[in-house]
Amino acid sequence: MIPRVRLPAARTMITLEVRRRERLTPGFARVTLGGPGVRELDAVGGDQAVRLFFPRVGQTALRMPTASNEAWMAQVMLMPKAVRPWVRNLTLRSVRPAEQEIDIEFALHDASPMCSWARRVRPGDPAGIFDLGTTYRMPEHARGRLLVGDETALPAVLSILDSDNDSDNEGGSEGRGDVRPPPTEVFLEVATAADIRPVRAPDGVRIHWLSRDDETVRPGTRALEAVRTAELPTGPLYAWVAGESRLATGVRRHLVNDRGVPKRDVSFVGYWRLGRSTPG
Repeated sequence: MIPRVRLPAARTMITLEVRRRERLTPGFARVTLGGPGVRELDAVGGDQAVRLFFPRVGQTALRMPTASNEAWMAQVMLMPKAVRPWVRNLTLRSVRPAEQEIDIEFALHDASPMCSWARRVRPGDPAGIFDLGTTYRMPEHARGRLLVGDETALPAVLSILDSDNDSDNEGGSEGRGDVRPPPTEVFLEVATAADIRPVRAPDGVRIHWLSRDDETVRPGTRALEAVRTAELPTGPLYAWVAGESRLATGVRRHLVNDRGVPKRDVSFVGYWRLGRSTPG
């Protein structure tokens, strides 16, 4: 069975500051955080996720919890709202220890506290992170791969593909004897065609962009439909799927029930649920 989450051996609360913000497409922004604390992060690539701590509107400073374990949640909830930070889960897009920088990409899909922060943030603003580990775990026996995500999972999928490129350049893949990734089908759904961007994919990797371009279409619908009718790689298949909860569970159910993929070879994560806001 593939572990649902693989936690780092050691982790700590890391306080950083904003260095840059860049608009990538109409629906995406990249925020670069930096500081000496980046050296405390064990960067493993793939879909490495973090808790992002950022100030609420009107707060002049960031108050971080001190516990480097799950006790941090109690600490945050006990803080008065006047000083309590917002907390959200996000994927690291890239890590550059030498420059003491990390990049995080935001899908600007609504007026939520996180999206509003990503739109207004400026260099020098404080932010903090806490490592959450990874869920991407391709087993040794896999001879084909499927990656599926909506816009919230786009940074994670692109980071996984970056890890493929890095392994290819180094002449090997972590935990595997082959040099190149196995034949891979990638399905990426975004809100509009304007959010489609060029991506450098390794040999054997085919990327299928899907755009809803219609606010009445439920997020994840296009990707799920495409996977159901797709010709997938032959041989033992490993799948990683994330995004809106119905997309994640729908793809897993299709692969297991209709394609005969063992449950142990499907990693699926519901990043969010339509109509339900994130507490915090």
